[in-house]
Amino acid sequence: MQFSEGCPYLIGIAGPSCSGKTELAGRIARRLAAPVVSIDSYYRELGHLTLDERARVNFDEPAAIDEPLLHSHLKALARGEAVLCPTYDFATHSRTERLHPVPAAEFVVVEGLFALYWPEVRALLQTAVYVDTPDAVCFERRLRRDTRERGRSEESVRRQYAATVRPMAERYVWPTRQYADVVVSGEASLETSAAAVLEHIARMRARSAHPSLP
Repeated sequence: MQFSEGCPYLIGIAGPSCSGKTELAGRIARRLAAPVVSIDSYYRELGHLTLDERARVNFDEPAAIDEPLLHSHLKALARGEAVLCPTYDFATHSRTERLHPVPAAEFVVVEGLFALYWPEVRALLQTAVYVDTPDAVCFERRLRRDTRERGRSEESVRRQYAATVRPMAERYVWPTRQYADVVVSGEASLETSAAAVLEHIARMRARSAHPSLP
């Protein structure tokens, strides 16, 4: 998408689970005083299913996301309008009644597995970022996180990673690297990665102000 001076500037950050995209999004957001839109907030409402049925849903494929709602909210933010984004309860696999306000802002950071997956979402981004992290590193991080922070057994984490997380990343997430304007290493320092992203943003803004620049 061509950036127009005065319009909100959207930055998309994608990458596999536990690649480091959330931390990078937070760093960029703090540097730019930007709100973050987490694609995880847009998981489809599953309240019509039993809890056991919800737990068996594949949450690692794009179909699990309410993309029409996400797209409509990003279009509104790109127009300079505030939105109320849903809040998802991962314990019950359903949306809560609470809505999270995302204010209109000069910059907006969009973060999630599928931030670069849908063409209509990519078309709204002025800077597309992919966090490239080896699968083995992603797995070790996820194993640590889920066993320490989410009370899951090591076996259940390994089973889920092998059944859905890795194969869905290979099918839907890894290929989106080709759409990135900036590819950063998930093993590099946050400051190094953030600097690369901010440099691209500055270059794009300068080009919009002076179209003759290369």
